[in-house]
Amino acid sequence: MKAIKAIIFDLDNTLLDRTSTFRSFTNVFIETYFNHLEMTQEICERIIYLDQDGYKDKSELFSQLIDELPWSGVIPQKLDLLNFYTTEYVKCAILMDRAREVITHFRKKYTMALITNGQTLIQHGKINQLGIRDDFDLIIVSEEAGVKKPNPRIFEMAIEELQLKPEECVYIGDHPINDIEGAARIGMETIWIKVKILFEWSAKIWIQTCCEQLKNCLRKSLLKQGN
Repeated sequence: MKAIKAIIFDLDNTLLDRTSTFRSFTNVFIETYFNHLEMTQEICERIIYLDQDGYKDKSELFSQLIDELPWSGVIPQKLDLLNFYTTEYVKCAILMDRAREVITHFRKKYTMALITNGQTLIQHGKINQLGIRDDFDLIIVSEEAGVKKPNPRIFEMAIEELQLKPEECVYIGDHPINDIEGAARIGMETIWIKVKILFEWSAKIWIQTCCEQLKNCLRKSLLKQGN
């Protein structure tokens, strides 16, 4: 194993608090289209449920919302809702608690990269809103790359651009298949951020998990070199 030289992050549910971001967007959505209702909590929870933590296609999501929700007057077209999402969702982007601390800590010692699945406009919009673009030496978004995680090719594109070996990189993400399995298949070290569990812990655990697991990766690297 070679010495670790680069830390590569996922975006959604790793650096970006996707749950809080989408809930914030949902509140804006309801305020815009359902201000004729006094009670909207049930609608809010229904939208969040149908979104499936971001994995449902947005065209399908808004088709369902058009059919299900209690609209007043003229029902908006799906294209209008998609445009609203494109504009407003990125404005709601929120970093994971203490993610800034993690980025700053790693940035001092390692090359930094980010690989994220999603639409180019949306993902870059979130990155800009979070104010983290300049923290990364390389950013790859699946739509513009023409391939998405867990396809090994998107990870290979990153290491080729960084001019590094897979074993010189650590990939940090929340999805066991898209992130962890995908990166491991080309030989990267991986750190799995089990975000659904971490939400139940203190925010301090987030940075501890990243740092402690990275230390384990570095320890293995040093032991291997010693042999």
